[in-house]
Amino acid sequence: MSGRIVSLGCRLNSAESEAISAMLADAPPTVVVNSCAVTAEAVRQSRRAVRRLRRENPDARLVVTGCAATIEQAAFAAMPEVDAVIPNAQKLEAQAWTSRPAALAPLSRSAHTRAFVPVQNGCDHACTFCIIPQGRGASVSLATASVLETIARHEGVNEVVLTGVDVTSWGADLPGTPQLGNLVAAILDAFPALPRLRLSSLDGIEIDPLLFELITAEPRVMPHVHLSLQSGNDMVLKRMKRRHSRKDAIELVQRMKAARPEITIGADLIAGFPTETAQMHADNVSIVRECAVVHGHVFPYSPRPGTPAARMPQVDPVLVRERAAAVRAQVSAQRGQWLQALVGRPAQILAERDGTGHAGHFATYRVPQCTPVGSLVTVTPTKIVEGILE
Repeated sequence: MSGRIVSLGCRLNSAESEAISAMLADAPPTVVVNSCAVTAEAVRQSRRAVRRLRRENPDARLVVTGCAATIEQAAFAAMPEVDAVIPNAQKLEAQAWTSRPAALAPLSRSAHTRAFVPVQNGCDHACTFCIIPQGRGASVSLATASVLETIARHEGVNEVVLTGVDVTSWGADLPGTPQLGNLVAAILDAFPALPRLRLSSLDGIEIDPLLFELITAEPRVMPHVHLSLQSGNDMVLKRMKRRHSRKDAIELVQRMKAARPEITIGADLIAGFPTETAQMHADNVSIVRECAVVHGHVFPYSPRPGTPAARMPQVDPVLVRERAAAVRAQVSAQRGQWLQALVGRPAQILAERDGTGHAGHFATYRVPQCTPVGSLVTVTPTKIVEGILE
């Protein structure tokens, strides 16, 4: 391997980093920062990664790609540590990395715990806090045949994760405008031996009827739904230009859990959005309870230049951090109760490299020593140690 890649941000970046790694096989020694721009802090982390990798690899070619490098291309190109910047539009083109096209070889099961498969890129929405459409462009869907071909290359992998910037918009730009449920059904039909199919973050308002049916009734679709909630307050959602209401989110979760009680809910939530009052914050905390959120990605709001929200009246940064901590504490409380209820109950776990693994509902378990990475094993936990079921 002649390349080292540090991938920040979303699962789509992780999946793209795998493709870049293959394209670097015959390249000179190269280190890559696959950057993120979802928050100002993400951009700072990307810059720190560039500086650290240069110190650790003084003689290697250092390349920056990803959303931060696309949106702030000139700024990253001006960093003395950087040899080249490759924007998102070119990051999966082999000629950007090497003169020889990357071979579509089967991927070894031993090399991968699960397969992250990009099915969509870009976004057609205009959330006021988000700069990602500037980095990724308009929504583009991969055709079903291309998705199936990619999955077929991951021979022997026991779990496939469908990723994208706005996964639930998949199909809107394809002939006949299929919906994500159609793609999930096609994957399940094409790969009857695939035991686990997982979906990355979903926009609840875009979940089509077939997708809802598969999530709630198909055992091979994992009972773990991560929703792009962003806020539990209707006025904040309106100022974010989100398309769902608090009621929409709560009713969706209630319908899912009524149909499949073991479903667990994850959520992206932003604390301290501009204009957020104490009551709006309280609504953010309470939606964690009402939607039974046990997997929380809680972001303290930070303004991104070039977005409408950055021009709105800002909440004091100290208060933003306090509110983010309060939302995280509520998620932690929900999660603790949920984990306790799993003690003594057997679960099928996908073994990972660090001696742990994840169940279908995405709780973390300790697996027996010498369990092969990427294999499925049944574990019955007797206790919880630092958030891990053992």
